[in-house]
Amino acid sequence: MVVLKSSLLNMFPEISFGFSTKLGLNRRPPYHFNMSLSVDDDSQLVKENRAAFFSSLGLSEDKVAFQKQVHEDGISIVDKGGFCGESDAIITSQPGVGIAVSSADCPAIFIYDTSNKIIAGVHSGWRSSEKLILKKTLTLLKNSFTSKPENLVAYLAPSISGKSYEVGKEVADRFDKKFISLVAERYYLDLPLFNYNIMIEFGLKKENIQISNVCTFENKELLHSYRREGLKSGRALGVIAMKGKT
Repeated sequence: MVVLKSSLLNMFPEISFGFSTKLGLNRRPPYHFNMSLSVDDDSQLVKENRAAFFSSLGLSEDKVAFQKQVHEDGISIVDKGGFCGESDAIITSQPGVGIAVSSADCPAIFIYDTSNKIIAGVHSGWRSSEKLILKKTLTLLKNSFTSKPENLVAYLAPSISGKSYEVGKEVADRFDKKFISLVAERYYLDLPLFNYNIMIEFGLKKENIQISNVCTFENKELLHSYRREGLKSGRALGVIAMKGKT
């Protein structure tokens, strides 16, 4: 099983983090090592995949908080594992509770308040990015959890890169031109850069932000990509947890 890590989050021994890939338990195409029960994969295989992945992070599934991601700007605050409803961001201050974010191209951002000991996971596809879900999550951390930007570290997991994420003009027009490239009359949106810019403007230190340079679309052998594979694609999970109660 290949699980991707963050060199930034790895600096904090109290944090457990991993981002799953297509490689694990010798799973076969088209879904490979898939974490989603919402695609047409064998549910028993998915449950086995999840159990193996969570175990590698020192977690059991009942300790992981899941959401139904709906490409909006809802934020769930949780104190236990399990399904927490429709949202695209989760926050917890509870040790031993993992936060799961599903992705197959969309940026997934994982945040740790190193002072107040709070974690968050954000799913920020173009619709949620346009709704500024990351900024709203950071603002909630600041206003409701007294988080200070200078104490936040953030990792943006593998996602589709700006040079690979082609969008229509109607989507491109929703974003500032500095996040758009026009190549041979085709529009490309750089969501990692958009979300990085939000973090910088909010006050996070550059050295406290890590952006993965691994593109889900380009890395066919390693990562799931809905844009590349369509309906017959699996999903990755990124999970962050503060070590503690099990």
